[in-house]
Amino acid sequence: MRVAVVHYWFISQRGGEKVVEGFCDLYPDADIFTLVLDRDALSPRMAMRIIFTSFIDTLPLSKRWYKHYLPLMPLALEQFDLRGYDLVISSESGPAKGVLTSPDTLHICYCHTPMRYVWDMYHDYMSSSGRIKRFFMAPLLHYLRLWDRLSADRVDHFVANSANVARRIAKHYRREADVVYPPVAVEDFFISEQHDDFYLMVGQLVGYKRADLAVRAFTRSGKRLVVIGEGEQMRMLREMAGKNVEFLGRQPFEVLRDHYSRCQALVFPGEEDFGLVPLEAMASGRPVIAFGKGGALETVVDGKTGVFFHEQTEDALLEAVERFEGMKSEFDPAEIREYACRFSPERFRSEMSKIIETQLRAHARAMGRWDVQNQS
Repeated sequence: MRVAVVHYWFISQRGGEKVVEGFCDLYPDADIFTLVLDRDALSPRMAMRIIFTSFIDTLPLSKRWYKHYLPLMPLALEQFDLRGYDLVISSESGPAKGVLTSPDTLHICYCHTPMRYVWDMYHDYMSSSGRIKRFFMAPLLHYLRLWDRLSADRVDHFVANSANVARRIAKHYRREADVVYPPVAVEDFFISEQHDDFYLMVGQLVGYKRADLAVRAFTRSGKRLVVIGEGEQMRMLREMAGKNVEFLGRQPFEVLRDHYSRCQALVFPGEEDFGLVPLEAMASGRPVIAFGKGGALETVVDGKTGVFFHEQTEDALLEAVERFEGMKSEFDPAEIREYACRFSPERFRSEMSKIIETQLRAHARAMGRWDVQNQS
């Protein structure tokens, strides 16, 4: 069976890229397609693979300013020649599902989220932009919204990375979706007997991650906060931070997992589609202080693997920190890690295999073919 995996872009190593690795474990001979590729950002496993790129990859500064080429992405996706593939799996967050496939091809979309900037976060992006940028963005994002909705009809079956995202798919695309949580490489993390006095925040420093909330709250409290990550808000965050807040920028994996294992707790102040970071912290046996909305509701168990706060305010976050410190001894690192193991790569591969096999059989029957048993 010929299989193609289409991923929006390989620019960093985040949750979406780890999902692609999971698909490559299922189909080692699959061909990989992407809009833009930065080979320096690939994991060792993906660096060994042949990856086909779009014409956007050849444009000036595409590795850095790839999002500025967003208007060209629908066209670029439609240029991929996927004739001859029996199965196409698109990994969708930026545009990826808009590829053209033949009638005989089964197209399954694993959706991390419908594009935020054209749907549920559209007004946030618009309000944070200047007047001139808004003037050009409004018609562009209107066009992309129409294309995104149309391209959803090219998908035969949706799989969402959380029940949270499945609800968005139902709202924006009017489609049902199975839910399969992304794989978490729990074996890469460890429990440490040494716990230092710092709290940890990990992730891109962009608006919806709400690093500003964590920085302001911890500056006010005087408690030590370590921030690992980089992004457009770095300069602003440094300017508002007190001396107790330390910015490490982007760090190698060894440094990241060491901080996971030694922190008091992970601080997770944003609303995420799913959120791998809390589970990586839990795989290290550390609790999570999370905003109680979105994907965190499906990964953090209040009082067992972490605590929630329910308003994105400094007071609410600091109250959650105080609650955590009052019950710190009740958290068992081994139990927290055991819970995180429910999200293992093995579970991801097993659940995806069952869905793909079921859809292949249904597609074969719809096409009047009965040889799917041999293909799958």
